[in-house]
Amino acid sequence: MKIHISVDVLGLPYAAIVTTANTSDIKGGVAMFSQPSFHPFSTIKTALCDGTYEGSNFADAIFELIGAKVEVAKRSELYKFAVIPKRWIVERSFGWLDKCRRLWKNCERKIENTLNMVKFAFVRLLLNRF
Repeated sequence: MKIHISVDVLGLPYAAIVTTANTSDIKGGVAMFSQPSFHPFSTIKTALCDGTYEGSNFADAIFELIGAKVEVAKRSELYKFAVIPKRWIVERSFGWLDKCRRLWKNCERKIENTLNMVKFAFVRLLLNRF
């Protein structure tokens, strides 16, 4: 299973979707942005994505759905670690999800259960933070 999340600059979730492993990242990203719960956030001007979401098909679909342009944050060098300021925001959010016992490894049988555990993990994070 693949987890696709959309977060703000603080790492707090806007939307999340879980797809099967054979779904491409681009199709999963478009499905996440086309959720009915995502439409109130139409004030988003730029969607920052990693290199797997690169391509004009994805950028055109996102612009058509929510009117935002897509900006791809790529790594600087392949074998050298460097913190890219904008890219670590989503990576940090996935790190927070990995602290949950049922999400650090794919142990759920149903996609709905995984999505609910992602929601519970973010609720727990918000309650601990505020």
